[in-house]
Amino acid sequence: MENINQSMPSISDGIVQADKDYNESVELLNDKNYQKAKDKAISAGDNYNESLKKLSQIRDKYDKDLNEIHKDYIDKTIMELEMKLKAVNELEEAIYYLEMHYNYTGSTHGQEANDIMSDAVNYQFKRNNIVQENPKLFN
Repeated sequence: MENINQSMPSISDGIVQADKDYNESVELLNDKNYQKAKDKAISAGDNYNESLKKLSQIRDKYDKDLNEIHKDYIDKTIMELEMKLKAVNELEEAIYYLEMHYNYTGSTHGQEANDIMSDAVNYQFKRNNIVQENPKLFN
């Protein structure tokens, strides 16, 4: 558990930074600053991927040592990250098509990114609830 507890802050920081990058990418896209929007989307994807990789390693390496609450937390976080990565992919598609002036196609990808991110945030809320309901396990 000590190894897991040591890893969690960097995983959490990666998710927070990725969320920030994603939101900035959306704002830049809305401002038609396509290159910077693309750069922020790539950064978000890199951070989500890194956190997902670390969580998957923890799950694979320590699965037998984890209690059900920790397993549930990790599984929900992995689902959240996988969905956020799909949202990033859709956002990158939106950026590409909007930059090429294919507004309908770009807007469709943008809406899909929003819908997926909304679903991912539901997992984020569930993950946060697990922590709030079990403060002694997540200190």
